[in-house]
Amino acid sequence: MNYQQQAVAGMNPVELIVALYDGMVRFLYRAIAAAEHRNMRDRRIAVGRVLDILMHLQSRLRMDVGGNSAKALAEFYAAIFALCLEGSRLESADRFREAIACIRDVREAWNVAAHDPEALLTLGDADGPPQQMMMSARAPRGTESEMEAAGSSWSA
Repeated sequence: MNYQQQAVAGMNPVELIVALYDGMVRFLYRAIAAAEHRNMRDRRIAVGRVLDILMHLQSRLRMDVGGNSAKALAEFYAAIFALCLEGSRLESADRFREAIACIRDVREAWNVAAHDPEALLTLGDADGPPQQMMMSARAPRGTESEMEAAGSSWSA
């Protein structure tokens, strides 16, 4: 087992989510570099990896347990998905930067939950601090029709 596998094996579930958010940011920086160098292949690979992570996170949401928190995260993931697709289509480093800013906001809420046992216990509670932090996180910009097309009720 290599160092990276050992590090992941020792993480709690919330720390794993933080690691996935870190991965999205890392791949979005690769997409920015590729867009700036007009490298379509590398841009598509990087964006594809971000979309894979988003689909994984979306598929693991438990609406029956997570309630409003799960719904908010589902909408957030759909909005980031749409933003990444648009960034790739337009070869827009700015759209990728916007996605990074949004992801970092929500990542910070997960990071607090990962390191604060009390916050971790209230993660599924709609009135708990992690929910408040996630709901106050920056929503991706875009027209309402763009967000609705992505299946999101996040607004501009």
